[in-house]
Amino acid sequence: MILVQNRTPLISIYLSAEQLSDRDSTALYAAKELRYYLDRITSASFPIEESKTSLPGIYIGNITGIDTSDLGEDGFRIVTDGDHLRITGGNRGVIYGVYEFLESLGCRFFTHNCEKIPTVPDLTIGDYDIRQVPRIEYREHNYADAVQNPRFSVRCRFNGAHHKIPVRMGGYMPYAWFVHTFEKMVPTSVYGKEHPEYYSLINGHRVVRDGGRTQLCLTNPEVYEICVNAVRKALTEHPEARIISISQNDWHGNCQCENCLAVDREEGSPSGTLLRFVNRIAEELENEFPNVIFDTLAYNYTRPAPKYVRNRKNVCVRLCSIEACFAHPFETCNDETRNVIRPDGSKANFITDLRNWGKICDRMYIWDYTTCFAHYPTPHPNWRVLQPNIQTMVNNNVRGIFEQANGASRGGVDFNELRLYLISKLLWDPWCDIEKHKREFMEYFYGAAAPALTEYLNLVCDTAEKENIHVGFNDHPTHGFLREELLDQYDTLFDRAAEAVKGDPLRLWRVEKNRLSIRYVRLKRAAMLRDEYNPESINRFFSDWRAYNLSRLDEWANIETSHRAFIEGKWRGVEYFEHWTGEEQELF
Repeated sequence: MILVQNRTPLISIYLSAEQLSDRDSTALYAAKELRYYLDRITSASFPIEESKTSLPGIYIGNITGIDTSDLGEDGFRIVTDGDHLRITGGNRGVIYGVYEFLESLGCRFFTHNCEKIPTVPDLTIGDYDIRQVPRIEYREHNYADAVQNPRFSVRCRFNGAHHKIPVRMGGYMPYAWFVHTFEKMVPTSVYGKEHPEYYSLINGHRVVRDGGRTQLCLTNPEVYEICVNAVRKALTEHPEARIISISQNDWHGNCQCENCLAVDREEGSPSGTLLRFVNRIAEELENEFPNVIFDTLAYNYTRPAPKYVRNRKNVCVRLCSIEACFAHPFETCNDETRNVIRPDGSKANFITDLRNWGKICDRMYIWDYTTCFAHYPTPHPNWRVLQPNIQTMVNNNVRGIFEQANGASRGGVDFNELRLYLISKLLWDPWCDIEKHKREFMEYFYGAAAPALTEYLNLVCDTAEKENIHVGFNDHPTHGFLREELLDQYDTLFDRAAEAVKGDPLRLWRVEKNRLSIRYVRLKRAAMLRDEYNPESINRFFSDWRAYNLSRLDEWANIETSHRAFIEGKWRGVEYFEHWTGEEQELF
């Protein structure tokens, strides 16, 4: 099928009259995106017209004769029929179908401002018969490039709560409340003084602290009534919400009163007490909010699955991997120090908990971790575990995944753009050719520097694997793969990369930006492990960090506090917060 000859389009892009007149139509948005990139590829100007089924062309949206009933919101079909190309799908799926077609022509959407668009003045396409429906219904990532750029989020095929995607671009799956919500439901500032019995009993005392540093007594009937009313109010105020989280605070200290402890022991895990509580709320509010999913966490002390209670049909359990090692796949890691203790004193590792939840929970989401949150610049050797871990999740009935990343508002280093790109591909298709995607990104984004930088990433992972180094989500840079002789080898590889692109200012800029990882680790280790300070080097690092328009070095501390920690011998700026509440500081 010939689309263009000598910069002259031979076909049009067709929509129905209804789609053409609806500003919020995702088919119209898909058609405009297709037109823009076809124009880019061919330097021809493609028209968008009202559907004329007898004429050759590209037909977008609901198309007679193509069954879309099994595609859901995100699935799509791409089919050729003679001189007709038809792209159809669900609400978001029709847009994804357009991007899939463009990728088949050689387009690549690496970052929000780095795209690879081929030039083909005479464009001919072959036959298509593609059907794709993602196995992961909820796909989310919070790296700044995707969060701050909705169009790029759509191209990554994300649809989670961090991606505020407009309706015309397909929308997203919004929460009314997003996790750690006990404090929202029963705030200590309102109830703490007069009703300490609403909060956790630990060692004979009710623990009432502000800032979410406590938990609720989930067997107290008054707590239940307060929570039901709070959830009802939140959903009424947010009619757009598809999900609301009823979940423990980001703290420890579950209630040890006689009633709560009895349920914990019966169920073999505090998750039983929590899930019974959430099920009750979900059942009571189901008729009022029939399209809402009531979400909770399996996190920290609630990570092990319960013995008996099961989630209701409108309840989702989000299992968190926060204690896991991220240098080895979940299924093969032998690090027993990261187990969670059950009420009977036995221990559970993450893969056991994942498998147990997968057997009993028909709607499970995952909160996974993809960076070092205490030291954002630190090299994180998780490149080879991303795919096997996501495959393991899906094989255990996981239906939604949030891959939490460096959340700094201006991005970061440690090849986070690559990590975002690979995760976007894996969340759409866990069995994709990830090495191909990685190679394409590296070759285009880093040009002639790609071989040396790929060798660097491999050396980091090789060392962690060969020496069986276990890496958590919040570790200080003291691991063996960061020792001095290896840092020297890493710098040598960055030298090779820089030399390879010395005549290419853009790619040299990208190389030196990622070298900030090595510079940070050297300075931090020297200060903390050897009490060595080089004021000029420290000052130059912070100057360069700001020159690259980067913000945080640490999840919770701003850059000024991180600098003070550097020169005063503290690992993290958060150590200054005597009564840390978990609230972020201002950026600078």
